[in-house]
Amino acid sequence: MDFVLGLPRTQRSKDSIFVVVDRFSKMAHFLPCTKTNDATAIADLYFKEVVRLHGIPRSIVSDRDTKFLSHFWVTLWKKVGTKLKYSTTCHPQTDGQTEVTNRTLGVLLRALIKSHAKAWDLILPHAEFAYNMAPSKTTGLSPFKIVYGLDPLTPLDLSPRAMDNKPHVDAHKRVEEIKTLHETVRAKIERSNATYQAQANKHRRKVVFQPGDLVWIHLRKERFPSKRKTKLMPRADGPFEVLERINDNAYKVDLPGEYGVSATFNVADLSPYLEDDYLDNLRANSLQQGEDDGGPSMELQDSPKSGKSRAKIKEEVQALVEAAADIPGYTAMRKPGFVIQIANDPGGDSAYSDHGQVA
Repeated sequence: MDFVLGLPRTQRSKDSIFVVVDRFSKMAHFLPCTKTNDATAIADLYFKEVVRLHGIPRSIVSDRDTKFLSHFWVTLWKKVGTKLKYSTTCHPQTDGQTEVTNRTLGVLLRALIKSHAKAWDLILPHAEFAYNMAPSKTTGLSPFKIVYGLDPLTPLDLSPRAMDNKPHVDAHKRVEEIKTLHETVRAKIERSNATYQAQANKHRRKVVFQPGDLVWIHLRKERFPSKRKTKLMPRADGPFEVLERINDNAYKVDLPGEYGVSATFNVADLSPYLEDDYLDNLRANSLQQGEDDGGPSMELQDSPKSGKSRAKIKEEVQALVEAAADIPGYTAMRKPGFVIQIANDPGGDSAYSDHGQVA
């Protein structure tokens, strides 16, 4: 269930629509109301227009509107035995079925009211009938067909013509027809949900947090308007501790009260907080005499993975030096320190000292 707000006020002082959608049959009810209606008025409206037709629901999915979080609303459905399921803040995908219904309702009203913008509450029953007559993409059948077993008559049906499928006269066979119809609809819904889930999970990552983990929270502009006033303000905050794992998609974090929002977040708004061990070691081991700075060492070390040992490299360097000494014009002299003396001057010898200066 959800509300459509911000509509023009009618002559009957209605400015909002209370939308209720059945998850199985996709049947919807559009109930005009006012924005100032409290939880008591909404409950009376629900019992008057929905419960009298369909009975008490097993569960109700809604957003975190103040009406649905009020003590009266929670206590009422707890006494009745209905389970309340709330979506996380700024995550409408939880109740995406109602969100899609709201958009469809907007299209219907714009097509029906035309210039009579302040009389939409009188046209609302016609929009509800048209919506429940249309086949659903998920089930392939109209909500009327799923709930009652047949579609109601329309003005086109009043013209005399043969009906292809008439309800069976025998009550027992009629019940079997309804059961078969519902099993078919349930199978179609499961296949459709599996397809939607696979499509939605293509770009999602599987992340599971446990109580006690530290996480970053994504500062959405619609949820934290004061934290996203400019483009240069941070888009994440934290770290915060995970207090409770509601399910795989929702977690409750230890959010300070100064934020003024619900502490329950969807997993898409959470990122794991990973401490930088290298920086921690760098701070703990400051550079002292005889110690390094915690970074990788530049000193040559023998390693079993290295292709050549230190001794092997030393032998190859010595062989290159001796080979260079055999070149005409060069003379090798083994002395302490700088041992190579080069004779390359046709007019005389140029001897180099240990400091690289001409002697």
